[in-house]
Amino acid sequence: MKLTGFADEAARDLETQIKATRELGWSAISARGVNGSNLHELPQDEFDRVADRLDEAAIHIPEFGSLIGNWGKKITSDFAITLAEIERAIPRMKRLGTPLIRVMSYAQEPWGEDQHEQERFRRLREIVRRFADAGLTAVHENCMNWGGFSADHTLRLIGEIPGLKLVFDTGNPLFQRDRSKPEPSPWQDPWEFWTKVRDHVVHIHIKDCISPTVEGVEPVYTMPGEGDAKIPEILADAKARGYDGWIAIEPHVATVFHVKDQSQVDWQQCYDSYVEYGKRMETLVAGL
Repeated sequence: MKLTGFADEAARDLETQIKATRELGWSAISARGVNGSNLHELPQDEFDRVADRLDEAAIHIPEFGSLIGNWGKKITSDFAITLAEIERAIPRMKRLGTPLIRVMSYAQEPWGEDQHEQERFRRLREIVRRFADAGLTAVHENCMNWGGFSADHTLRLIGEIPGLKLVFDTGNPLFQRDRSKPEPSPWQDPWEFWTKVRDHVVHIHIKDCISPTVEGVEPVYTMPGEGDAKIPEILADAKARGYDGWIAIEPHVATVFHVKDQSQVDWQQCYDSYVEYGKRMETLVAGL
């Protein structure tokens, strides 16, 4: 098992992201944002500088955390937006030597309303095909998207979209209802979700939090192994099954990545908690 992380939770600027990675003794970053912009949204000259600096620092990018089909995009949005993101992402992934790109299945519509399932499947088939044609792998994350409604929804994506693989996020099930079960749908169980989808998982994200008790309230995020995400059990099972892929930390402890008012973020706290999180993950993995 190899450790990486979303270093944009340690800092917005690339130099400090590299510093945090080196402090952990790691050589990999799960690339998502630099200076507040996703890698596929940076101007070309700025991306070139980022890529050159990563080369200079000998930092590998095993995963590209894209915005493609994410929780901020409705299925009724213009598909041309997604296609343009793909066209920008592919050459940048090749420049960085990045084999995996995180995608989603578009934002959830309110439960009980039309989810436009067939349109989601159509778009994801095209997304996966375009990356596959370029020799790259699109991996779907169980987040606040259609596939995140339940493990059964994710498995239906696998059945509908040839070539789709998964990135499993340990913490995301804890603040979503299991929509495969009758109302009132219970909160999802991370272990149950994992055991249903694990055969298709090629990448793992680590978040941990306390299960919420109130609908719509941001969960309390914790250090790995201190919440309800069953991280030790999931990683032990993954290891026993021969998983040898990457494990990416996405702490959310000091700040939630999608917080809107960045001026309210204590970036020193973010940096310190990111490094501490990484060290605790090292200890946890070593003890498996």
